[in-house]
Amino acid sequence: MYFQDLDGSNPHDVYDMVISCVEKPLLEVVLEQAGGNQSLAAEYLGINRNTLRKKLQQHGLL
Repeated sequence: MYFQDLDGSNPHDVYDMVISCVEKPLLEVVLEQAGGNQSLAAEYLGINRNTLRKKLQQHGLL
């Protein structure tokens, strides 16, 4: 899927491309499972709560 989107170009920033596609839905699902509790959601993800808040802000989820 990701390589098809390159239209014959050499792969570049594939990591960022994949993360941009999956991170927001992942955050939404985990936050829902945590009942909106950011500390619990951060624990589920194995990241610091401040890192979670930064990611939520980046994706317009705060």
